[in-house]
Amino acid sequence: MNWAIIFGASGDIGSQIARDLAQKGWSLYLHYHQNQKRVAALMSELSSTYPKQDFLTLSYDLTDDSQLDKLSGAIFGKLNAVVFAQGTTYYGLFADLDPQNLDTMVKMQVLTPLKIVQKLENKLAQAEFGRVVFIGSVYGGAGSAMEVGYSTVKGALSAFARAYAKEVASLGITVNVVAPGAVDTEMNQIFSADEKADVEAEIPVGRFSFPAEISYWVLCLLEPRSSYLTGQTLYATGGWLK
Repeated sequence: MNWAIIFGASGDIGSQIARDLAQKGWSLYLHYHQNQKRVAALMSELSSTYPKQDFLTLSYDLTDDSQLDKLSGAIFGKLNAVVFAQGTTYYGLFADLDPQNLDTMVKMQVLTPLKIVQKLENKLAQAEFGRVVFIGSVYGGAGSAMEVGYSTVKGALSAFARAYAKEVASLGITVNVVAPGAVDTEMNQIFSADEKADVEAEIPVGRFSFPAEISYWVLCLLEPRSSYLTGQTLYATGGWLK
């Protein structure tokens, strides 16, 4: 049985990835920080639907790297995949961005995840195949005014994947990024209906994507047959921007 840990399993994309992987027979560690009730409900749903698989929850604040040994120690036995689906953004001019908010984005989405990968590399190498997948953003490639910090941290993930993939290819580990465009998630509910309509008018497909359309590409990258694709950023954007 294959095992994966999904960071940000309480989010719309993370929970969809969990459901899709469970349907494929995976056992899962479901990470959360503040949304304990949502992850508990997800675990109950998956355990009831797939009683022969295992589902465990992990609580961790990704802005705090002081307990990483405890986190990695909680992941026992086999581990085939690590998926980072957590994220946050702050909308506004970069000149007005609170330095604390910038620190939060960098720690949550880059620094702590990279340290986690360091801790889990040996486990991934010991599996018959190992996968690291980050949920990035089209803004990591194209950049976005009013979300300069977010664009920067998402771009850093693509740079990391390109470089780290070369180091661990001989270990059977692939490292990739799935970079969505506009996704119909809770994080994008800050925009009004008119603002969303303006964005949709720019997208060749004509709409925001659904979380399942992003999860699909994550599942493709986690397949054993995807072993020849590494160091890449896959832009699932409906033809928008990048």
